[in-house]
Parts: sequence; C-alpha cells; structure tokens
Amino acid sequence: MRSDDALALIWSGLGGAADDTSQVRFTAEGAMPSVYPTTDLAAASIGAAGLALAALAGHRGEIAVDRRLAAAWFLSSIRPQGWQVPPTWDAVAGDYQGADGWIRLHTNAPHHRRAALAVLGTPPEREAVAEAVRGWPIEALESAVVEAGGAAAAMRSAAAWAAHPQGAAVAAEPLVWIEHHPGTPHRPADPARPLAGIRVLDLTRILAGPTATRFLAGCGATVLRLDPPDWQEMSLAPEVTLGKHCARLDLRRQREVFLALLADADVLVHGYRPGALDGLGLDAETRRRARPGLVDVSLDAYGWTGPWAGRRGFDSLIQMSSGIAEAGMRAAGAAKPVPLPAQALDHATGYMIAATVLRGLAQGGLRARLSLARTAQLLKEIPAAEAAPAFAPLDDADYAAEPEHTAWGPQARLTAPLRFDGKPALRWARAAGPLGSVAALWPE
Repeated sequence: MRSDDALALIWSGLGGAADDTSQVRFTAEGAMPSVYPTTDLAAASIGAAGLALAALAGHRGEIAVDRRLAAAWFLSSIRPQGWQVPPTWDAVAGDYQGADGWIRLHTNAPHHRRAALAVLGTPPEREAVAEAVRGWPIEALESAVVEAGGAAAAMRSAAAWAAHPQGAAVAAEPLVWIEHHPGTPHRPADPARPLAGIRVLDLTRILAGPTATRFLAGCGATVLRLDPPDWQEMSLAPEVTLGKHCARLDLRRQREVFLALLADADVLVHGYRPGALDGLGLDAETRRRARPGLVDVSLDAYGWTGPWAGRRGFDSLIQMSSGIAEAGMRAAGAAKPVPLPAQALDHATGYMIAATVLRGLAQGGLRARLSLARTAQLLKEIPAAEAAPAFAPLDDADYAAEPEHTAWGPQARLTAPLRFDGKPALRWARAAGPLGSVAALWPE
C-alpha cells in the first residue's frame, strides 16, 4: 500500500528508524480522486503523528489509521447542525487567466485583498478583476502583487518549479530541519492522556499550525492560541479550535506578556515568515532564554532558504507554484487549474508538526522547521498509486454520537482516524470556540 511508502518517507524525515513503521496498520480501501496520492499523504501523516504519540506514551500495540476517515479529516471534520459555516473564500479569491497563463489571487485577508486590488486598479468585483488580470503576464502580476504586500502565485509546471531557484532550494532542504537542545524528556503520568500537564503556546493561523495544535490538544495538552487583536477566521474556527483556549495578544505592544507566557510553556508552535519574530525582538535565542528546553517548532510557506524564503504563501498558492495544479489540469484534460481535492499540504504539514513536537518532548528540547513547499515535494516523491474506487460517502456512524456544543451551535465531529489497539487515541476536553474568547493567561 502506498500509505506505507509515504509513512516511511515521513518517518525517515523525522529521524525515525524504518523498522518503527511496522507498528502502523492502514485500513479502508479507496482514495480521493487526485493526480497525486493525496489519500496516502493524509493517512501517512496522521500515522506518523500516531507513531510519535505511541512512542511517547510507551504504547507497543497496534496503531491503526483509517484511510477513509483520514481523507475526511483533510476535508472537514465537522457537520453543523442547524447553522452554516461561512464561505471559505472571499468573492475575489481564486484562479484567473492572464495574458500568458493562470494565476491565483489569495484575498481572504483584508490587507491581501487591498494589495491585489490596488495593483489591478479595480473594485472588489470578480468580473472587473478578471478583466484586469487578462492584460497582465502572470509572473509580472505575481511579482507586483507580492511586492505590494499581497499573496499570489502564477501557475507553473513541476518542471518549471524544479528549474526555478526557489524550487531548487526547497528540494535541497530536509523534510524536517531539527536542531536538538538540552532539555528534560517528558515522561507521561497517564498513558491514556500522554500530554496531560504539557502547555502548548500556539502562534499559528490558517491551516497547518492549527491542525497540529488540535492534534496535541487531543493528546491532552493545554493549548493556548494567541491571535492579533483584529484577526478572524470565521470559516475555520469551528474546525480547528477544538480543545483550545483562544486569546488575543498584540506581540508588538505586549512582548513582555508573551515572554511571561512562554516561560511557563513546554512547546511553542509558530507560523511567522522567516525573520518576522526576530523583528519583534523574539528571535530563537531570546525564546530559548525565556524557556530553556523549549520544543520550538516553526513553519512557513515557501521554505527556509532561497530567494522566496520570506514570501507570503498558503496551501493553494504552493499548489500553483510547485506544479501540482498544472499536473491536475493536464491529467484531467481541463481548461483551468485543477488543485488537490483538499488543502492537503496544510493538513499533512500540521500532522508532521505534531509528530515533531511529540518526538521533541520525548527527547528533550529542540528547534525544528517545516514548510508547505517541502511537503509538496514530499507528495511528489510518494510512488504513484494504482487507480482506486472512491470512498463510500460519510454517514451518521462516522461521527461522534454526542454533538459538540459550540458558540455557533451544535455540530457533529468526525470520529478520530487514529486508534491504538482498537480504541480512539485522541480525546478533546473542550469544544471549539471563537477566537479571542478567553484572557491571555494559562488556565488553572
């Protein structure tokens, strides 16, 4: 099964031994339709997090990953009851045909939308944007939007990305860069809740980091998510805040408050671009002094070396840049970009972050870095899977029997795709909640 091959690649990238992966068993035949083995990436990344959790908890029995449920969690783990999740994309975001190819504009954040519209000189109307984009060479527009503070990606083929300086830089990077630091290994008091007593400070947003910290919360960790005063994720908060305490903090004005929180943390997960925290006086050495033995894991979009290391990026943009959307278009014989069936780079990177944290806690302190672009490279390295039938549709039996009561209304949550000896390996103590709903303090 290609999920085993994918797990071997991920576990090796985490510094694990090849023999360890025999503990993991993948179940459920089928796959999401995709030009690349997206389902295998989903199952393997969850399997890697499960393997790291088992090692920390001292679990020597079977680790089972349901591939069908893994794929479903990569799409959405919730089913609202009597209410609707707001649209994922704003009215302008999407793929547009330029003078010589396709480009994607990512405009969900207001400042990114303003930047794109300022470059194009149009109102926030899709038809007007499409008309303006048609007159631009796609790489010129990509550069102009990025330089204006926006987020965009021209569609490239896999070959063009491999020849691009950033593509070459990413290919040369490790899947997970790890630097070990002296620290005291965590020894769980309760194997059923291995991260009980562990405090995780979460400085991440859409979508990889929140996926990682949701998993850690399911292992028993206390997760405190910190967002800027004006940040919102209306469509994603019900999905990713499960198990977390969500507060607001302005790092520019409340640096000392953050350092005090960090001093009592065991883990820091952050998704700022390279150098961003340094500019706030929160560089790696400062963080290490504030909390010796910290497990400090960071992620970015386009990698940590190369000319685009500091570029803004999201899963959908990486799929355009790295050749994934172009490969999907060719395979489907379509007239426009065809991305993966899920934001798979985000989700897979999130589970690999969780695995990295768990291995760090088991071994003592570390610093680690991952990127969406390197996960895209991993996806291309997984051997192509044979054609497989689509999974059976989800039904009531796939969801928890009791609804999750949230500020938005009740919602059903998918059962976890990870089991140890037939029992769910994850359990969350808090329902999902709005951003900024608690004070920026560690809960008692």
